[in-house]
Amino acid sequence: MNCYCGTTKTYQECCEVFHRNNGKTDTAEQLMRSRYSAFVLADGDYLMATHHQSTRPTKEKKAIVKWTKSVQWVKLDVLETTQGTQNDHKGTVTFNAYFFENGKIDVIHEKSAFVKEGNLWYYLGLSR
Repeated sequence: MNCYCGTTKTYQECCEVFHRNNGKTDTAEQLMRSRYSAFVLADGDYLMATHHQSTRPTKEKKAIVKWTKSVQWVKLDVLETTQGTQNDHKGTVTFNAYFFENGKIDVIHEKSAFVKEGNLWYYLGLSR
């Protein structure tokens, strides 16, 4: 079975590696994909650890985990990545995350901002 994030690799070869190493990814897109898989798995600890401390919604962790468990995740489509490579210190990833809730398919469309600090990528929030 392919990884939850939509690559052709298995979860064990893909996002599980990042889930086990506390989000040490090479690129912003890898971090975004691993965060999507963490939503699928309702891994609130990983979502908090990879969310930049300046925007981390620590008080909302339980509500986020509860919601991720209440929906059925369908698929992730990465639409565009700007910067966010090994040599960058910032980047954006635009994506659609599809999920099934209340009897219908819905989508989260987001252009996410990422920042690299101390060789670790972090999710900042919506890109402005």
